[in-house]
Amino acid sequence: MSLPRLDEDAVEQLPPDIAKKARALLLSLVRPHLAMAIFLLVIVVLTALFLVIGPIFIADALDKGVPQAVDGDPGPLIWSVTAFVLSAIASAVLAFASTRLVGITAQKVVYQLRSRLFTHIQRLDLGYHERSTSGRLVSRQTSDMESVQQFLTYSLFDTALALFEMAFIAVTLIVLDVPLALVVFLGFIPLFFITKSAHSSQRNAYRRTRTSIAKVIVHFVETMGGIRAVQAYRRQPDRRGTLKDEDTLYRDANTDALRGVAWFAGWTRLVGNVTQTVIIIVGAWLVIEDWTQIGVLAAFILYLRRFYGPLDELVQAFNLYQSASAALEKMAAVLDTDPEVVAPTSPKPLPAHTSGQSANASDATSAREWAQAPSGRSIDLTHVRFSYGDGPDVLPRFDLRIPAGEIVALVGATGAGKSTLAKLVTRFYDPSEGRVTIDEVDLRDLDDAQLRSSVVMVTQESFLFAGTIADNIRIGNPDAGDEEVLAAATAVGLDPYIRNLPDGYETDVKKRGGRLSSGQRQLVSFARVFLANPDIVVLDEATAHLDIPSERLVQKALATVLEGRTAIIIAHRLSTVEIADRVLVMDSGRIIEDGAPDELVSGAGKFAQLHKAWRDSLV
Repeated sequence: MSLPRLDEDAVEQLPPDIAKKARALLLSLVRPHLAMAIFLLVIVVLTALFLVIGPIFIADALDKGVPQAVDGDPGPLIWSVTAFVLSAIASAVLAFASTRLVGITAQKVVYQLRSRLFTHIQRLDLGYHERSTSGRLVSRQTSDMESVQQFLTYSLFDTALALFEMAFIAVTLIVLDVPLALVVFLGFIPLFFITKSAHSSQRNAYRRTRTSIAKVIVHFVETMGGIRAVQAYRRQPDRRGTLKDEDTLYRDANTDALRGVAWFAGWTRLVGNVTQTVIIIVGAWLVIEDWTQIGVLAAFILYLRRFYGPLDELVQAFNLYQSASAALEKMAAVLDTDPEVVAPTSPKPLPAHTSGQSANASDATSAREWAQAPSGRSIDLTHVRFSYGDGPDVLPRFDLRIPAGEIVALVGATGAGKSTLAKLVTRFYDPSEGRVTIDEVDLRDLDDAQLRSSVVMVTQESFLFAGTIADNIRIGNPDAGDEEVLAAATAVGLDPYIRNLPDGYETDVKKRGGRLSSGQRQLVSFARVFLANPDIVVLDEATAHLDIPSERLVQKALATVLEGRTAIIIAHRLSTVEIADRVLVMDSGRIIEDGAPDELVSGAGKFAQLHKAWRDSLV
């Protein structure tokens, strides 16, 4: 039973307080580096101070140094020039040091954010991943992360420096000449409204860019992942058309954002130029009237250039800030998502095996020893009801007991609830009502590490990771040695195939195991199970895509892997069902037949009909 399809934008919708959560996320990332942040803040303040103090020495040189030098005393002029040069050198050295330290600290913050996001995504339950897409999560880790990194690395220091520089210049202007300073401050009134308007429009525009680029990445990932189907059915034009539509939305969102940046930059420069023109006119009149000095006017003009110069930098930083802010909101929304399948606060252990053998494969000495005396555990589903979200009940009311060591096969039409039952037993989902227990311990009370070591699920996907065959088998037990890997492969009949490969167990399986056949990939999955030595094995359509020879190999491997263990087998191929001790026929989330395979075959029920149809298909 598949999850009901939701609106593709459902997982992209942001809560109303997401901006606050994004700021809280950033603060939590910076907190471990608080001492360095304070040190950088001091450096920024000193850098801004040395940058601002320079024109004061120029004004002093013009008003005092030059006249005294003309009168034969060059000392004041030399002192003013020397002070100006030293302040310029100090600001350059501090800017170099701060840029380097900001870059290092920003990389640490981004590394921490990337690790936290990746860890949290892995913690999220299967339901979240079925509602979302890998492309959107890739977008969070790539384009969104890059936006945050660019702002922290390249714009944060410049923004802070510009703000402190403007603040120091404002104070200096008041000290130099109050009337001229008031003229400058009048320009703040239109700048305030321009900035406020730009902030609102830019935030919305950049939120659209983050959403639209995620859709582009989703489409690209899906197309490349399904490239065989795309080429086989000649769907290239359709995929290009869809990408063009998604890319058009991204282009339009970026165009709107850049249009806003251009509008903001144009208005701020206009205000700055008008203010400078007014200062020159008013300042010239004040000098003529002898109400101020020419050096003060020169310093004012220099300060104005430095005052509105940072505004240009702020415009560019504002652009990166809005993009980074929107990206951080997207990541904060993911981090704010709580798993629906939660870990217990006070976990309970499974009871010890009566045989005294540990269920953990790492307690054994070799893979062969694990297989000799495996131990199963009982499974109980009591008054279980389950539905996906707000959808209809998939399991209306379900009760089932599977004794330890019993192999149970589930058969039935697609949508009967077989896979849902398997997901409940493996606790990829929790029941809406009722409880699922292993040896009378509720799965919701069981520590996840012990659950995963006791229950292993094998699906029809047979997913292999990039790396060697040995590495992929060792996923079942990362601590297993080479001899144990060899024993596991031998037990499931995979060893002869591996030895014929160019590099044996060190052969690279290529992307998604493309170097191996479907049957060989499935045998690798069984070798993992053998190495993991679980108490319970769940097989969800594990032989669905195999040809007859491969299926026979897998059937033989199954007999080895499942011996002595509790097992649930979901299969449409009834040849797989023959190894079961018991068959459950499901229909609409209910068990309509329950019995041994031979007993049900000899009857006149649904399983007998399915078995007859399967036998006839082999003729």
